[in-house]
Amino acid sequence: MSLATDDTVEPDLLLEVRDLQIELMTTNGIVRAVDGVSFHIARGETVTIIGESGSGKSTTAMGVLQLLPADLAVVSGHVRITGLDVLSSASAVRKVRGRAVALIPQDPMTALSPVRSIGSQLGEAIRIAGAASGRAAVTARAVRLLEQVHIPDPAAQLRKFPHQLSGGMLQRVLIAIALACEPQLIVADEPTSALDVTVQAGILDLLLELQEQRGIGLLMITHDLGVARLVSDRIHVMKAGVFVESGDVRQIVAHPAEPYTQGLLAAVPTLGAWDETPTPPATTSTDRPEATRV
Repeated sequence: MSLATDDTVEPDLLLEVRDLQIELMTTNGIVRAVDGVSFHIARGETVTIIGESGSGKSTTAMGVLQLLPADLAVVSGHVRITGLDVLSSASAVRKVRGRAVALIPQDPMTALSPVRSIGSQLGEAIRIAGAASGRAAVTARAVRLLEQVHIPDPAAQLRKFPHQLSGGMLQRVLIAIALACEPQLIVADEPTSALDVTVQAGILDLLLELQEQRGIGLLMITHDLGVARLVSDRIHVMKAGVFVESGDVRQIVAHPAEPYTQGLLAAVPTLGAWDETPTPPATTSTDRPEATRV
């Protein structure tokens, strides 16, 4: 798919990013954290930005959503979300953020307030999105959202506080909060990095299920190439603020061209062949035959 021009936007193109640059003000001076990256996401498509810590992948996502501190970050380039240029106008990004596009943060323990119940925080997202009004309607909507993310006994979970739920359950709550606004595009910033492998698989299955049901576009941020190759249509490999390799997931995984990408692939754990041959017992001094005396 070719990128849309400034004057024409393809109807299925949810996100178009061209020549995005982000400069951060630090104590050591100005740092260009993102240097001229371009990518796009269509309806029902998953695009993953992968790289090591500090590569600029999360900064790219936060810059797209205009969530970086205005006094510490300078964002330039072109970003269109559902056809709206969100860099040229602060009002434009407010029209789409929390409506057409939603964020799934990395750590639910810091994203959720520890002193407010799950129902209170999910209900707030529902009211802001305008999806329901009135206590009964908001509660009913919250229960349906928790059901959609496969949380058992949702009515009871609404009364609980974050510390009373497991990490996997809290991540599902964040997904439910993101779904409250019926988004067309979801930005998932390392949504499984704090979870064990079995819980990771459940969260990834849930995201793919929701995408299939709703046709949501998904921007996935991760350092785990194993995760990326399971969920992605296209992958952009990021290092030091630039894309060093981009392409279809099968191309990147099977035939990586860059040494950096090859290193990421080599870091993915693999299981060796299953060997059922019993190991012979170790020989001890008592097992050794006595030497024949001459």
